[in-house]
Formats: sequence, structure tokens, C-alpha cells
Amino acid sequence: MRSIFAGIEYAGKSTLATMLGEYYRHRKVPIHGDDHFTIPDSTLSPESRKIMVDLPNDMKERAQRMQIHYHVDIIKKYACPLIVGWHLEEAVYSDVYGDDPDSPYYSNYHYGFQRLYESLVLEAHLPDVVMFHVTASDEEIAKRMKDDPHEYPIVRDKDIAEVKKRFDDEIEKSLFTHQGRTVVLDTTDKTPQESFDELMLLSEPMVTMGELAMRAMEVPEGEYEVVYQGGVRKTVAK
Repeated sequence: MRSIFAGIEYAGKSTLATMLGEYYRHRKVPIHGDDHFTIPDSTLSPESRKIMVDLPNDMKERAQRMQIHYHVDIIKKYACPLIVGWHLEEAVYSDVYGDDPDSPYYSNYHYGFQRLYESLVLEAHLPDVVMFHVTASDEEIAKRMKDDPHEYPIVRDKDIAEVKKRFDDEIEKSLFTHQGRTVVLDTTDKTPQESFDELMLLSEPMVTMGELAMRAMEVPEGEYEVVYQGGVRKTVAK
């Protein structure tokens, strides 16, 4: 399954993408995970993250535009990419916070490319692209902000409702939604495991028969190895 996660900060996108990646890896399925679109890139060193925040807006815009476009090919090339944020997040945060001097975002995002990125993916006729719109109630987002604040927070408490609306609008406009490739996941009052199980259930009609077969495989909970006996694939606990 080619997974794209979008939605407001603190909704649970990274958590669910991580769980999905672990699910695939445990079944010996290679993945390509990219959760580095939010400024500053969380995969960079602390020193580099600080530098990225302070870069001029034109440099941020160019770097973000290039990596957003680059990941069109990532989605097409890999069987199980996990893309967190991507272009929808960029459009929302740049629009809401681009003129805020205390925000790492910039105001000159090229919105005209928004549907282009999606059309480049869709024209490849991939059978299993799924966009997950991860959301939660205003109160739940505010609670998570307070309980586990990010080092570089983007969304302000007072803006939660507005930012969620912007994501709703972007999701509604998306060509993935128009093609019936969008799943909405509300993580309010749910454990990560409950939300993950819902992700798997709601995405089932959108995946390939190969993915369904993989999901149906019984595998040991701990470490195991794959062996073939009489031409039959088996998993053996170590």
C-alpha cells in the first residue's frame, strides 16, 4: 500500500506511519518512510534543524518544493512508501503561518502546483494509493499539545479549529479524494492500536490482492525466519 498521511499537527500521523512501517517490516516487507516535510526536518541533527528554521524564505521555499516534487517518484517507485505531510501540509501551514515572524514557514508557497503533484501520481495508474486524513477533536489536539509539546511546534492553540478547517478544505479538493482514495481517521479518545486497526480496516477495499494476502499471513510475534519446506513458505520462530 502506498500511504500518504495528512492532517493537523498532534493528530497522530507520525505515530500511525511508524506503526505501519513496523507492521510491514515484521512481515519482511521493505518500506520507504519519509516523515521529514514539516519545517524543520525532524530527521536532521539539532544543529541543522536550528539552521533550517533561520534560513531565508526563498531558500526554504525552493528546498521544500524540490523535495515535494521528488517524492512523486518515490510514491511511484516503491511498493510501500509512507509519506507524512507532503504537499497538503505545506499548503496549509504556509498559508496560515507564512507571514508569522515566529513561525518557520514562508509565505510564497507555489499553490499552483498542488494538483499537479497528485495528477503525476494518478497518471501512473497505481492500484493502491491511499491518503489518510488523520484528525482529532479540538480538545484532544489541545491536550496533546500541552501534554507532549514538540520541540518546534507549528500550530498555535488558538488556531486549532482554523487549521483543521484548512486541512478539511485541502482534503476535499484533493484528486485522491475525487478518486475515492481517501480514508478519514479520527484518533480522538482512541489508543494508537485502536486507530491503527481502524486504518487497516478502512484501507482494505483500496489495496491489492497481494497486500490482502500479506495481511492474512500468520507470523510469530517475536523474531522469526522464513523457510521453504516442500515449496511451501513458512515462518519459524527463532
